[in-house]
Amino acid sequence: MNIQALLAAEAAFLAQKNSPKPGGNGVVQRWQNPVVTAAHTPVIWRYDLDPATNPHLMERQGINATFNSGALYHEGKYLLCVRVEGADRKSFFAIAESPNGVDNFRFWDFPVVLPETEDPDTNVYDMRLVRHEDGWIYGQFCSERKDPAAPSGDTSQATAQGGLVRTRDLRHWERLPDLKTPSSQQRNVVLHPEFVDGKYAFYTRPQDGFIDVGGGGGIGWGLSAGMNPAVLESERIMEQRIYHTIKEVKNGQGPAPLRTPQGWLHLAHGVRNTASGLRYVLYMFMTALEEPWRVTHLPAGHFMAPEDEERVGDVSNVLFSNGWICNERNEVFIYYGSSDTRLHVATSSLEKLVDYCINTPEDGLRSALSVQQRIALIQKNLDFLKP
Repeated sequence: MNIQALLAAEAAFLAQKNSPKPGGNGVVQRWQNPVVTAAHTPVIWRYDLDPATNPHLMERQGINATFNSGALYHEGKYLLCVRVEGADRKSFFAIAESPNGVDNFRFWDFPVVLPETEDPDTNVYDMRLVRHEDGWIYGQFCSERKDPAAPSGDTSQATAQGGLVRTRDLRHWERLPDLKTPSSQQRNVVLHPEFVDGKYAFYTRPQDGFIDVGGGGGIGWGLSAGMNPAVLESERIMEQRIYHTIKEVKNGQGPAPLRTPQGWLHLAHGVRNTASGLRYVLYMFMTALEEPWRVTHLPAGHFMAPEDEERVGDVSNVLFSNGWICNERNEVFIYYGSSDTRLHVATSSLEKLVDYCINTPEDGLRSALSVQQRIALIQKNLDFLKP
C-alpha cells in the first residue's frame, strides 16, 4: 500500500454512516457500529510517511484501543475526550469531534498536552468533562503512579488519585493539584456541575487499594472550598455497595449528573464477581435537586450490560461510561466503552430516562420479593389484556 492508498482508506472508513440496531427495550437505543476504535486514530499518529525514514511504510507507533471517553456538547459539536491507549500501554487523551454524535468522529490533529505535577503521572485515563457554573470546563481523571511502598522487585502495585485540569477551549489545559480526600486512593472522581452551599462538590469512590476497595467503596460525596487546591475534609457514602446485586464488589459515578425538573439523573457502573471474572454493567439512579447526595429513585438491576461483541476485548465483560451529552432537544447520547477496547454510543431522551428511573421498581434484595414484583406486573398486564 502506498501513502495515497493509505489516506484514501482512512477517509472512506471515517465517512461511514452509523445506524440504530434493530430491536431494543424502549429505554435506550444502541447503534450498530462503535463510534471510535483504534482504526479511527489518524494515520499521521501511527505511520512515518517519509519514505527516507520509512521506506516500507510500516506502522511505527501503534494504537491498541480507544475507550472510556468524557463528552461535551460544545459550539454545536459533539466532542469526546477519548482515552487512547498506545501499543506501549500508555494512555493519553485526545479530542474527537462529530457533527451529529453518532458517526463521522474525527480526531483533532494533536492529542491533549496534559501538564504534569511535581510527581509525574505514569499513566492517565478516564477523563470526565464538566462545564461548571463558575465558567471553566474541568477535567477529572485517574492519575496512576507506581506505589512507592511496593516491595522491592514488585512492579505491579500502583496508586490512583483524582487528577484535575481546567480549560476554556479544550486545547489549552491548566493542571491543578490532585484532589485531596481522607481516603488513601481515589478513582472515578467526578465534579458536580453546580455549586452546593457555595462550594465545589465531588462524587468520589474511596478505596483502600489500587484494585480492591477494601473497607471503602460506594459512591462518596464531599465539598471543597476551592479548586486550586481541591480538598475534601470528609466523604459520605451516598450510594453504597450491596450484597448479591450488580454492585456488590464496586460501584462508581460515571459522568456528571444531568439536571432535570424531577431531580439529578445519574449514570454509574456496578461490578460483581463471577466464575469468569469481574463483570461491569451500567445502572442509573436519581437524586434530589437541592440535595444531590440524597438518592430518591434507584431502579433495580442494570441499565445496560455487555452484549454480543461488546463482551470481548482486552478486559472482557465490561461496560464503562464516563461521558454523556444532552443536547438542546433533550436527546441524550451515552458514550460507553466495551471491554477496554472500543467506544460505542447509545441514545435516549431526558424524558425516557427520567421515566425509567422513577417508574422502574427498586431491588427487593431477596428472590421472594423479586418474584412478587414480577407477579404483580404479570397480573396487571393480564387484566389489561382482558377483552
